Amino acid sequence: MPEPSTLLVRRAAERFHTVGDGVETWHSFSYGVHYDPEQIAFGPVMAINTEHVAPGRGYDLHTHADVEIVTWVLHGVLRHEDSTGHSGEIRPGTAQRLSAGTGVQHSERNASDVEPLVFVQMMLRSDHDGPPAYAQQGVAPIPGKLMPTVEVHARAELLAVSVEAGQSVTVPAAPRSLVVVTGGTIHCGDTDLAPGDEARLTAVGEYDLRASSAATALIWQLQR
Repeated sequence: MPEPSTLLVRRAAERFHTVGDGVETWHSFSYGVHYDPEQIAFGPVMAINTEHVAPGRGYDLHTHADVEIVTWVLHGVLRHEDSTGHSGEIRPGTAQRLSAGTGVQHSERNASDVEPLVFVQMMLRSDHDGPPAYAQQGVAPIPGKLMPTVEVHARAELLAVSVEAGQSVTVPAAPRSLVVVTGGTIHCGDTDLAPGDEARLTAVGEYDLRASSAATALIWQLQR
């Protein structure tokens, strides 16, 4: 039987919260000491972490395997290095993908000694089983348009959207769709979503997002 249509909202205040040395993270799904059997994954999406990093701080080299890691900077500049030989700075408007494959190490640090850094890092179960691979793509926002970002090795597509106050955008049908609000207020279904809120939609067909105020969001269109 087809999966019944659902729209579930997860508020920013419901996310798991971790405080570290110069970093503060809000987790959408179970992670480390935070475990909830109802919050393991949504389709192939296993992690959506909003990271706040103090000037000059961050994460040293650590290892991942068998996941797609997609990073989107909201404020500041992220300094990235990984064991594939890639290094550089990621700024707002650029989507980075690191396919961990059989295993990769990477580090992420605030490139500034003055300004704070805020970024969203998302992880998906990967269809890539080879050596690690890297990609990066700039996204020029057009208000009211769904903008494709970097491709991933999964049955998924990440779209970025900006909408002006009173403007709406129609999101095409997909088996699953996940909206992550990154700025402003967006109306989805019969509810308003604020920054850090998420809407998880299953088998609902196409739907509209309408901005109550100028807003931005990331949307995962998931084929499973």
